[in-house]
Amino acid sequence: MKKISQSTQLSNPQELKSAWIETPLGLMVAIANDKELYFLEFVERDRLDEKIEKFSRNAKANIIPGNTHILKLVESELKEYFCGELKTFNTPLHLTGSSFQKSAWNELLKTPYGKTRSYTEQAVALGKPVAFRAVANANGANNIAIIIPCHRIISHDGKLGGYSSGIAKKKWLLELERKSV
Repeated sequence: MKKISQSTQLSNPQELKSAWIETPLGLMVAIANDKELYFLEFVERDRLDEKIEKFSRNAKANIIPGNTHILKLVESELKEYFCGELKTFNTPLHLTGSSFQKSAWNELLKTPYGKTRSYTEQAVALGKPVAFRAVANANGANNIAIIIPCHRIISHDGKLGGYSSGIAKKKWLLELERKSV
């Protein structure tokens, strides 16, 4: 099972390293220290610069280019994932967000590879059956694409719903997983 750290903020700024990772869906940016992955997003994501800036403030982190064991691990695991060979990531994660967001993201991790759930089903699983909009907002704030699989959450009517990196990427990821099950 994936190891997840859930502390929210540090009293002194920390140094995190960032690297580009090439994928079949385009470049991704990953941010990590030597122990955990903090951030993974497609470069083409809407307002990526704003999201990284907000993440940096919330995590009280200085982000510099570089490499770490964790960045190498996530790059290797993503290659296996995109080949249809990896269904469960082992990269240790660090979640930066509110307690509700963290609970929503932890629930996302329970959505099986190749399966989908609705925002309502996720809200029910959290014990908050009418909070599907709050769940959708928490999913949209997810800083760790693919590994925390918000792409597996769809609208209650079966439509794909939103995805910050675009519906085409969401559809591609779901098709990859369905044919690799």
